[in-house]
Amino acid sequence: MARRSIYIEEADFLGINDGRQPQEGRMQVRYQLTDEQYEKVLKIRFQNSSELKKVTKNKNGEVISETYSKRQKEDNIDTSNFLPVSFTTNPFGEGKWAKYDLPKEQRLKNLRNAIDALKEQITPTTPTAQPTTLLNNKLINQYTITDYHLGMMAWHEETGDDWDLKIAEDTLVKFFEVAMATSENAEECIFAQIGDFLHWDGLDAVTPASKHVLDADSRFTKLVRVAIRVLRRVIESLLKKYKVVRVIMAEGNHDPASSVWLREMFSSFYENEPRIIIDTNPDPYYCITFGDVCLFYHHAHKKAIAQVDHVFVSKFKKEFGNSKFVYGHTGHLHHSKVIESNLMILEQHRTLAAKDAYSSRGGYLSGRDAKVITYHKDFGEVGRKIININMLS
Repeated sequence: MARRSIYIEEADFLGINDGRQPQEGRMQVRYQLTDEQYEKVLKIRFQNSSELKKVTKNKNGEVISETYSKRQKEDNIDTSNFLPVSFTTNPFGEGKWAKYDLPKEQRLKNLRNAIDALKEQITPTTPTAQPTTLLNNKLINQYTITDYHLGMMAWHEETGDDWDLKIAEDTLVKFFEVAMATSENAEECIFAQIGDFLHWDGLDAVTPASKHVLDADSRFTKLVRVAIRVLRRVIESLLKKYKVVRVIMAEGNHDPASSVWLREMFSSFYENEPRIIIDTNPDPYYCITFGDVCLFYHHAHKKAIAQVDHVFVSKFKKEFGNSKFVYGHTGHLHHSKVIESNLMILEQHRTLAAKDAYSSRGGYLSGRDAKVITYHKDFGEVGRKIININMLS
């Protein structure tokens, strides 16, 4: 027998409830349980808090694994600590092991609750004075940044170039200094951050989906602070040059959760600034219209550049139908590529970031640059400036 922490309802189920109550601050009580009793508790927890998600079979049709998604019970038992469960005896029979996790919907709900709490602590900024220079209201400049991988660590002896938090922050600030000084005097601009701005998405420096270990510089808390600081510096600079600033903070495969709090936090921070428009759309496809111009954005982690045009049109039928000039922008693969389909011109953009060890060892090599693209309300794209990494040294 061993001492185990269980809920009062579980003690009732086992018929061992002797009236003891949880200690202050706890929800469970401790009992001496046999392995058989504890196995019964685990089965009940599993049945009450999970639903079948996936069954894996071998070539003989035998079930070799069962994956479950966790669901919240409709009673007063807190099931938050039911994950994960390690069975003393396999309850599914020999050779069948169950694994389950918090479903995506619950994770997103928890994240939104955290964001709501964060937003309550944010004091909105006061409006910035409008620029007094003569600006062309027919033009809009798009500052295109993708796959910036802030927080990634690269060593020049291994990858060809150095990259860390300080280098990344300095490089982004320098890019906008050069880009704004050389771009057209447009009345409006777009800060198009097309995903993977952060290299990792939580306390563990791994890819969110595959859990591949990443080369990371520093701790996640420091990464968050630097991300907020450099983005504020960029946005404040844009507000000084442009009458209207539009911000796309797209979801990437490296930072799906962080892109959420970045959008929501900056939306709250600038809620009193009428000249800034931050797209808080939770769907990873984004659209901006400007006169007869329609601009689409997607990181390309869900739909590749060759197929994404149909998704854009399907999701934004009205915007597409009212436009004469249509452009789609993606990132993800770090290579420059342009495709002209029957629906629009699609462009895949490079990154300013250095290669990490994985890319270098795998031979995934590309140039490093970022573009400022100028669109005219009546004529579509009318100019662009390509700023490569050597110009920022």
